[in-house]
Amino acid sequence: MQSVNVKPPDGTGPGPIVPQDVCEDAGSIVTIPAVSAAGAVSHGESMSSLGGLQIRNLQNATERFTAHEIVRETLRHAILSGDLPGGTRLVQAELAVQLKVSTTPVREALRDLASEKLIRFHPHRGAVVHELDMDELTEVYEIRKALEPLAIRLAATHITKAQLKEAAALHARMEKERDPGAWVETNWKFHSLLENAARSPRLSGFVKSVQDSSALYVAHAVHLEPGLMRKGNADHRGILAALRAGDGDLAAETLRRHLDTTLHAILTANASAEGARTLKKRGSTGRARRPSG
Repeated sequence: MQSVNVKPPDGTGPGPIVPQDVCEDAGSIVTIPAVSAAGAVSHGESMSSLGGLQIRNLQNATERFTAHEIVRETLRHAILSGDLPGGTRLVQAELAVQLKVSTTPVREALRDLASEKLIRFHPHRGAVVHELDMDELTEVYEIRKALEPLAIRLAATHITKAQLKEAAALHARMEKERDPGAWVETNWKFHSLLENAARSPRLSGFVKSVQDSSALYVAHAVHLEPGLMRKGNADHRGILAALRAGDGDLAAETLRRHLDTTLHAILTANASAEGARTLKKRGSTGRARRPSG
């Protein structure tokens, strides 16, 4: 049996997640402390947090949010914050009971998260948080490096003043952000905005697919090495400057370097973490086998 403690994004400390008896290979099941997400949330209203997983605060939004969107945003943030690690089972019926919604908004939220490559549907285990695979990561970034420079060149020609203003606002938010999960979400929005500015729906669709696939890896890396947020912000500043100047070639080259740097940083951070875990495991094994005096 495995249980998961989920730490609220506000830093108040972990809250209990009720453990469930599961098969040995079934991963962990998460039950969220009871909160109500049945109503829509308007601009200026805060969403409540009880105990463990925090229902997202959407007070900066200008539109109303449905229960489906609230559940989706809550689970997305928990996944990108590392509170729901890879392999964790998300049981639809349990989520619905704990969040006091019907299974319909939960099912819709899980479907959205699957399309974003944050979870997958296992034939026997149901919804499971996507597990990291460094070979997959390398493949995804090679595709991104082939497609996104093309998209950013087109964006340099077509991007509007309103889009540049919105991109600058997202960048400013990232500059101030200290929560890795929230930074990753804003980073995803920043890159999505630029890809949409290319005004090429088919290209944008391809780019969105690989960007979605990389979000979980970026989240993993910035948790291991928070300094990566500062480096990413500097790269984004350069991309914005090139777009303001209408220089598509410079924007494309800056973006390509940014993707190369990010890929290397993720692989390095993961290798360091794996090495530390291996050394710790060997140390524990050595102490366990040490003969008594």
